[in-house]
Amino acid sequence: MIKVSVIVAVYNTAPYLRQCLDSLMRQSLRDIEVLCVDDGSSDSSPAILRAYAERDARIKPTFLKENMGLAHARNVALAQATGEYVCFLDSDDWFADNALEKVYKAFTADIDTVLFHLVLHYEDGKEQDFQMQPFDTLSGEEAFKESLTWQIHGVYAIRNTIHQAFPYDETQKTYTDENVTHIHYLRSRKVALCSGTYFYRQRSSSVTHQVSGQRFDFLLANERLHQQLLSLRVSDEIIAFYETKRWLNLVGLYFFYYRHRRLLSPSDRRRGLDIMHHVWATINLSLVRPSLRRKFGYCPLRRSWLLFRLQEELYFWLRGIIKGNE
Repeated sequence: MIKVSVIVAVYNTAPYLRQCLDSLMRQSLRDIEVLCVDDGSSDSSPAILRAYAERDARIKPTFLKENMGLAHARNVALAQATGEYVCFLDSDDWFADNALEKVYKAFTADIDTVLFHLVLHYEDGKEQDFQMQPFDTLSGEEAFKESLTWQIHGVYAIRNTIHQAFPYDETQKTYTDENVTHIHYLRSRKVALCSGTYFYRQRSSSVTHQVSGQRFDFLLANERLHQQLLSLRVSDEIIAFYETKRWLNLVGLYFFYYRHRRLLSPSDRRRGLDIMHHVWATINLSLVRPSLRRKFGYCPLRRSWLLFRLQEELYFWLRGIIKGNE
């Protein structure tokens, strides 16, 4: 029986792909399958996948004709997954040799999700543990709340049955993978932590490190998760907790706009303002924490979008004078 299915979505990562695949072939847990989906790469990634598949039958590649995005590529692999548990490994990252054995042994009858020990690997070779409070187990709801602010990370293995019930969200190309993480935690009975190490490469070319109009898609992904939570009929407490988080994210994205608008194209600036205006007008403010709504810089000023924008401009200008906008 396959114990762990590993999903590897590949897109133009030839310089790193061999290290990723080598780490999987060296795993001390042998009963695994490696489901690689090439998402229309234009570099030598497909050739590398074919060569490794010839060497190890556990590596099962699929080749998409065009780039469809991370969520779609992972879902193609998920549809093939036969393991008891499922995890992902990004194609520019790698596992310690015993990572999958340790994550597999951490599962018990009532633990549905197990987080890896996450090590951030920087371009200069430096490494650092992801900073979070250690824990034995969390309830699904506790893990959901802590993941919204990444007090716990989102690199884990999960029961196949839960992942099949909640596959990756393909409504947009960026950020919706985070939504799936939040839902997986929420739907888990218990979430545990293991010492199996995942090495997470920090690349300055990633969307989250760039000044790009795509950053505003984060608010659209937030809205999508809000809709999913409503459809799952979660508690009123969870909905209120998330509406407060959405409001904080709106102010945070306005800060991104304030700092970087000169680097954005006119069309990206307009699109960003349109998205923020939409979010400002549609968040259920009665659910947002009252103390936050009364705080300068976070006051909704619902009657006027212009006044809200003026508040943000003044707030971030003053903050920059007092302590710097870093």
